[in-house]
Amino acid sequence: MTTETKNLKQSLIDWRRHFHRNPELSYKEYETSKYIAEVLRTFDGIEVTRPTETSVLGVLRGTKTDGPVILLRADIDALPVKEETGAEYASEKPGVMHACGHDAHAAMLLGAARELSSMRSEMDGEIRFIFQHAEEDFPGGAHELVDLGVADGVDYAFALHVSPDYETGYFAVREGAFCASADDFRIRITGRGGHAASPDETVDPIITGSEFTMSLQTIVSRKISPHKVPVISVTNFHGGDAMNVIPEYVEIGGTIRSIDEAARVRAREELEHVLKGVTAAHRAEYTIDWDIGYPSVFNRSEAVEVTRNAAGKIFDTDKLIEIEQPIFGTEDFSSFSQAVPASMQFIGVHNRDMGQSYPLHHPKFTVDEEALEKGSLYFVEVARSLVL
Repeated sequence: MTTETKNLKQSLIDWRRHFHRNPELSYKEYETSKYIAEVLRTFDGIEVTRPTETSVLGVLRGTKTDGPVILLRADIDALPVKEETGAEYASEKPGVMHACGHDAHAAMLLGAARELSSMRSEMDGEIRFIFQHAEEDFPGGAHELVDLGVADGVDYAFALHVSPDYETGYFAVREGAFCASADDFRIRITGRGGHAASPDETVDPIITGSEFTMSLQTIVSRKISPHKVPVISVTNFHGGDAMNVIPEYVEIGGTIRSIDEAARVRAREELEHVLKGVTAAHRAEYTIDWDIGYPSVFNRSEAVEVTRNAAGKIFDTDKLIEIEQPIFGTEDFSSFSQAVPASMQFIGVHNRDMGQSYPLHHPKFTVDEEALEKGSLYFVEVARSLVL
């Protein structure tokens, strides 16, 4: 490939635009992973394997092998979003878009792999470059890769996530809980339907479901420590289709987000307790199904110390930001952070000259490509500080 002869900045842009034009959904990243494997094989000394059909692992071992083992991770899947950026390199697959920046993540890690491959003779240890499938779709590619042993023997794991909340040139760091766990629920409350003019002859599931929905917030305000409160949101409520009929049942769905594992479990227990009590009071019945999602990403202090030192050599001191509060989005890098000391942080990718900043998962979300080189060099500096 001709990328070997290009400067890092241009290669990063080329790789990122290739991924952006050719997005693939979770568990379907066949061409994306094939392309990444082909590029990695052009770098000296990197052993390329395929832990799953749609993921890629590149391993770079130093001439001395008694040093630490580090894992650098990028996710590679896209989202079912119809792109509206108008970019010349916009998605060529209708209804599929890299709206979460995984195209940038993959490009930055490829750049780091290329740079570090030229330093192999100086290395003491091992670097694992994991290009991970299916971050966006539960149960998540990270969980699968950890089960397959990709993190076995690893001393530290690192990842970056692009953020439109910060301008290009900024790097945001948090120690401890970085983002939330997510548990989704689907509930059916069954009553006894009937004519709207005779409510006394029915068991009204809409009244029951409404009382349950309002009562949920007592879990947050009265049953869990205010220092560890989760977010509980009902996001859909469906029942009935006629103006003069009380329906037989309603369906309710929502999510619980938490940064504390004990509070996460307590919230699920309390939700079911409220549901049982409210339905019993109205003589209704219920069923509930849970999707127990990703746990919280936790950044261990020893890994974050490496991050701060590395970022301080790449980013201006006045552009290093400490994140005060965890975010309540989710990330399956949590599987790696549960397995080994890990650090996942944000790199700013918004340029004011580009106009309005759109959030992740938005059809107009875009990345300032000027940020890619600093992100790639951050990974290089992390590796240099540990294995060189």
